[in-house]
This record gives sequence, C-alpha cells and structure tokens, in this order.
Amino acid sequence: MSHLLKLLDLARSTYYYQLKAMGVADRFISIKASIQSLQEDHFGCLGYRRMTLELRKDRPLINGKTVRRLMAELGLKCTVRPKKYRAYKGPMGEVSPNTLDRQFEAEQPNQKWVTDVTEFKVAGKKLYLSPVLDLYNGEIVAYQTAVRPQYALVGDMLEKALGQLPEGAKPMLHSDQGWHYRHSKYRERLEKAGLEQSMSRRANCYDNATMESFFGTLKSEFYYRESFESVEHLQAGLDKYIHYYNHTRIKVKLGGLSPVEYRARSAAA
Repeated sequence: MSHLLKLLDLARSTYYYQLKAMGVADRFISIKASIQSLQEDHFGCLGYRRMTLELRKDRPLINGKTVRRLMAELGLKCTVRPKKYRAYKGPMGEVSPNTLDRQFEAEQPNQKWVTDVTEFKVAGKKLYLSPVLDLYNGEIVAYQTAVRPQYALVGDMLEKALGQLPEGAKPMLHSDQGWHYRHSKYRERLEKAGLEQSMSRRANCYDNATMESFFGTLKSEFYYRESFESVEHLQAGLDKYIHYYNHTRIKVKLGGLSPVEYRARSAAA
C-alpha cells in the first residue's frame, strides 16, 4: 500500500480520508432513494419534518438533521405561499363576536369548525373553493367549488357539512367577516341547526390562522406545482388533493398520522 501511495504521490492521510468519505456517502444511498420515492408518493410535498416521520416507520433512529441535509442535496425545497382571496365588501348584515378567540385546539371531533373561501385562476377563468375544517384533527369535513363566488358556494358547503354531523353534535363555526357569512340565509341556517357562529375581527387573518394555513398548504403543495388546462382539470385535481390531505398526508402535530387516521385511532381508544 505504501508503495502504491508513493507511486500515486498521494498522502496516506488523504487516502484514508477519501475512503472514509466514500463510505459515509454510501450509507445514505438507500435513504436518498426512499426520500425520492416518498416525495413521489406525496406529490413532492413533504418537508423534512414530515419526511423524517415517514422514514422512521422503517428507520426508527433516522435523525431529522440528516434528513434535512439529504433533502437539500436532492434539491427538495419549499414553495412560497400566496396571498388569499378576500371576500369583505363593507358593511352588510350583522357581525358575530370572535368567540373562537384563536383557541385553535379542540378536545373532540365536531367541536370547533373553521371556514373561508379561496380563489384559483386557470385558463382565463376563476374557481372558488369553500371548505370546512375540523380543528380537532385538521380534517376537511366538507367543501364546495364554483366558478362564481355567489352565496350558493357557501350555502351548499354548509349543507354538506351539516349532513356529516352525527346526532347531537353542534360545533362552533368560525369564519372571517366575508359577506357570505353575514348573509341572512347563512345566519338563519346556523341558528336552525343550533350552531354557534364566530367571526374574526376585521382585517385580522391571524384570527383564522388554521384555515389560512390550509389554503397555503393546498396552493404550495398542489396548485403552484401543476399546470391546468381547464377549470374541470383543476376541479379534478382539487378533489384528488383533498382526499390525499385527509387520508394520506401526515401531520407532525398528529404524531405522524393523517387526519382520518388520527380520528379513527381516537375513536377506537
């Protein structure tokens, strides 16, 4: 070995350093392959924290800092989140108090719901999405889409959400002060169903931060990563993504479970 190193004019320390470095690199080949595979399964949406949780299902001792470094080497980066659609049109109907008061934790399903409307643009047209999210597990309980932000967008969404409620459940429903939520039909329907209405303070997005976070995730993980030929194409993609979000996409705060998995496990317990 000494003769060979002398022939190559290579220091012994340099040789063993490079040999060790190659060995370290080889250790991560399978992990990088798993990272790439998981990113494909999750539409390229996993950040390093959720990627670590996924990897730990087979590699319990994997370190989060290592995962973050390997993802950086693979060029996997976050997408900047966009601004949201605003539905405030000035004074119109009554405003409910901010009863939720940024208390975004719920002790059981169907105790606290939040809702809002967001806008998408595709092929020179617009598509609006109105979902309801359960603060217990972050699950999208119901949603409605429309090409115009008319009252039916929110009204139909509300009917779908109420149809999902088990007998006796009467969640608080929080929103911003958008005109849909101040509409007499909306308020009367909540009152008839026995649901308490809560509203954010004017121009204060932090009062509905969980819903804002969902829209940001939806657009950064789905909308801005794809190209859509038509409203119908976008609609089909939204249906697929929301199903993925509820059933497959894991959350760090839920212990590495998806919203549906978390609800099912809690019910079983």
